[in-house]
Amino acid sequence: MTDQINRVVLAYSGGLDTSVILKWLQQTYNCEVVTFTADLGQGEELEPARAKAEMMGVKPEHIFVDDLREEFVRDYVFPMMRSNALYEGLYLLGTSIARPLIAKRQIEIAKMVGADAVSHGATGKGNDQVRFELGYYALSPDIKVIAPWREWDLTSRTRLIEFAEQHQIPVSKDKRGQAPFSTDANMLHTSSEGLVLENPWDEVPDYVYSRTVNPEDAPDVPEYITIDFERGDGVAINGEGMSPATLLSTLNEYGRRHGIGRLDLVENRFVGMKSRGMYETPGGTIYHLAHRGIEQLTLDRGAAHLKDELAPRYAELIYNGFWFSPEREMLQAAIDHSQEKVSGTVRLKLYKGGVYVVGRKSANSLYSEKVVTFEDDQGAYDQRDAAGFIKLNALRLRLLGRRDQ
Repeated sequence: MTDQINRVVLAYSGGLDTSVILKWLQQTYNCEVVTFTADLGQGEELEPARAKAEMMGVKPEHIFVDDLREEFVRDYVFPMMRSNALYEGLYLLGTSIARPLIAKRQIEIAKMVGADAVSHGATGKGNDQVRFELGYYALSPDIKVIAPWREWDLTSRTRLIEFAEQHQIPVSKDKRGQAPFSTDANMLHTSSEGLVLENPWDEVPDYVYSRTVNPEDAPDVPEYITIDFERGDGVAINGEGMSPATLLSTLNEYGRRHGIGRLDLVENRFVGMKSRGMYETPGGTIYHLAHRGIEQLTLDRGAAHLKDELAPRYAELIYNGFWFSPEREMLQAAIDHSQEKVSGTVRLKLYKGGVYVVGRKSANSLYSEKVVTFEDDQGAYDQRDAAGFIKLNALRLRLLGRRDQ
């Protein structure tokens, strides 16, 4: 016996899975479905999702297609990038960071239309179910959550297609055969998982890549660009001021052209299993290295090293779905405080899959050529001071050495 649900807000892409879910919700719960489609810069035409939802009986006023690109980059990607977060040392968290925004907007719509439940198309094996639902519960503690993949008996692609055809749900031709992999995309990245990627010994086929040219086919001449930062956030490329989403989109094009940002990763999912994924994060990879470049000049050693200790914890919180947790907000406050003087310009060289910081300058620089020079520093640094510094640091080592001889 199912709970009484009158109205549910579904995170809806218009694809096979969520279209089947839409019909399944209508049948199983005898409820009204409100669809929400987020434009996060995934590069797909979203109006067909509106038309498909309307065709399946959703009222026009209950179909939401929202452009969230600027909010996504400004309020989620940039704050994360200030931390230099990398999950397991490599992954720039492109899928993870999109989920809290989708969950937030879904809950806002649920309150707006008086819905008593929300639903998503994440499977019971992955991380996204956790990320969506932790977001829902943080923002609306008593909301009902419907996760069809944990309830229904449509356990294969073939069963989904059969259900769709029984209920006159249009199925795109490429979904009638078995797709070679599944993808998720937004402005920050594209991820691909499953099937042809499941054997971690097999090299990723080139046709899987959609956001970047093969580095071997990238231009034979390096390209140089500059990125300006203010208080830890990128504000301009080559001196031209840009909004957050425009800046990331522009960097994506540079990264695409030069084959930058490909990652083949076997990662540890929050639910306990290992999975193999292929990620393309062209603009994000350039941005991440540029941000570290400007921090090299402007962050004090203690602050920089503490940030590097905090970053793995921060990354794990985002990966596991705890964006709206107090500990993530505490870390964010510390990270944002560290960025007050992180302003200046970084020059980068882009070449055949590589990003190289080749120059940086800042009015807030802590780098002193006068102190560090190998030439005559005219008394800026007294080398004799180092003797006492070394002896004090060596004291415990000397005492240990004498005892153990």
